[in-house]
Amino acid sequence: MAALHRFNEFLVKAGSWGTMLFLLIIAVVVPFEVVGRYVFERMTVWSGEVSTYSLVWASMLGGAVGLRKGYAISITTLVEVLPPAPARLLKSAAYLSALFFFGTLFGYGLFQAAYNAHQTSPAIGMMMTIPYAALPAGFFIMFFLTLEEFLGSLGRGPKGMGR
Repeated sequence: MAALHRFNEFLVKAGSWGTMLFLLIIAVVVPFEVVGRYVFERMTVWSGEVSTYSLVWASMLGGAVGLRKGYAISITTLVEVLPPAPARLLKSAAYLSALFFFGTLFGYGLFQAAYNAHQTSPAIGMMMTIPYAALPAGFFIMFFLTLEEFLGSLGRGPKGMGR
């Protein structure tokens, strides 16, 4: 469990830095395009794609990091009114469902990235595997963060690991 926690800390740190990088790219490219369009009356070919693909990466990595920070949507009313044993069972079912969901979307994202390996973006000619790789990257992080939460809720991890 300690190894999983260290691995997840690495994933969260990498996801945080990646999110900041892609948001920085958006923060530079979008104003650059606006100034170019309205001040110099010239548009760049690449700015739309770069900002869109950066947004995809920032969303997937930011969503994964947000999951670690507790920004997930949940309805806790039922869990709070149930006795402890059924509440644990319901939480376990929710964790297992999330693990299935994230695992499935990780696999689907890998498929999409591989399937689009020979496709290139229209403006800059980038391999479409690069933007599609945001899906498996984000869901990979989400899967392992949820796995740690699930194992922590079973009492196999440090106290306070499970929500």
